[in-house]
Amino acid sequence: MANLGNPKNTIEIIQKHGITFQKKFGQNFLIDSHVLDKIIEAAEIRKDDCVLEIGPGIGTMTQYLAEAAGHVVAVEIDKKLLPILAETLAGYENVTVIQGDILKTDLNAIVNRYNDGRPMKVTANLPYYITTPIVMGLLESDIPVDMITVMVQKEVADRMRVGPGSKDYGALSLAVQYYAKAELVANVPPNCFIPRPNVGSAVIRLTKYKEKPVKADDERLMFRLIRASFNQRRKTLANGIGNSSGLPFTREQAAEAIEKMGLSAAVRGEALTLSQFARLSDLLGERGL
Repeated sequence: MANLGNPKNTIEIIQKHGITFQKKFGQNFLIDSHVLDKIIEAAEIRKDDCVLEIGPGIGTMTQYLAEAAGHVVAVEIDKKLLPILAETLAGYENVTVIQGDILKTDLNAIVNRYNDGRPMKVTANLPYYITTPIVMGLLESDIPVDMITVMVQKEVADRMRVGPGSKDYGALSLAVQYYAKAELVANVPPNCFIPRPNVGSAVIRLTKYKEKPVKADDERLMFRLIRASFNQRRKTLANGIGNSSGLPFTREQAAEAIEKMGLSAAVRGEALTLSQFARLSDLLGERGL
């Protein structure tokens, strides 16, 4: 089958099958071989790897993954693309295509069946509207995954890797950085896709930590505090916690704990590091509320 990293071949497939792009699935097909090579290199795909690809589309990245990996399991939500994938991936005996919604797919069953329970690597050109649920689902679950290399909206990639004080810093930054080391691989302009998206994209690599970089006595409480602090960004951290219906602490209790950390009671959540949120959660958790 012709290499779909070549835009000419992609256009031929689109025209041949009369593909109409499904906005509800966020379909933008990558047509830049240099970017595809960068993704394969960044994902550190080896011949003994089993790779999970989310949303193969017409099979462009799948072809590149199949050349590099031992086995590729591609989960595609759009039933109309299955016959096209059967055509573009003909000849690649190491690819399995599964029709389904990745958020409802039993990924542990896939890992057990196709990789004997060993950690898989994940790659994807993710639909922008559903990036966060997919990424956080992979990070928070007990699914054996050691590296996630994905194309996302540039703004989201920035949010995943920035530190305190940046306008992009928020709950997503802290959640991702609690589970994984986030590294920018490449910025990808709109002209690398068919159809062109309205925003810039980026490839980000998330390497899951074997051991978390911080320890909180109550992980769930820490993330409830983080969400409360960024739900009302312009308010002080103490006010954000005191105003949150999901937390049992008063503004005064929050301010007292914040001051115990050597911080001003007027500090905002965006100024705290992950380790400081863990400490705050331990201090508030000691109240037994």
